[in-house]
Amino acid sequence: MMKPNSLRQALTEAVADLARNPEKLHIFVDEGRIVATGTKTLSFEYQYTLTLIVTDYGDSADSLMVPILAWLRVNQSELFFNPDRRADGFKFEADILNHNTVDISVKLALTERVTVRVAGGGYQVDHQPEPVNEHDDPSTWRPAP
Repeated sequence: MMKPNSLRQALTEAVADLARNPEKLHIFVDEGRIVATGTKTLSFEYQYTLTLIVTDYGDSADSLMVPILAWLRVNQSELFFNPDRRADGFKFEADILNHNTVDISVKLALTERVTVRVAGGGYQVDHQPEPVNEHDDPSTWRPAP
């Protein structure tokens, strides 16, 4: 699975508190399953809930949620465009610790497509990129580098 590390990197780059304190970010894969397609190959799809927990967070929830949305737009865009997936694909809970900090838990319904081919005496395994929406304008949802 590649998306958990990709999201960790995106958040530690985009959220100042996590850049300073990366130990506050905890990522877990829950409810994972493999869905094989039944074709002539061993290709499959990972389906899982990614649980992200940020502890002792003292900034606005928006400063965490917006970078997650930007990452999802590239890495799980059907959570924007598919009404069935959008309803439950991004959930959160917050434990308010005091006047200044919270623990935030985010649950994301993620998938990863993997193609498998026989190659010599083994297998060639390739993680497929997400489809790109040709009408997207990344400048409207990604900060400038």
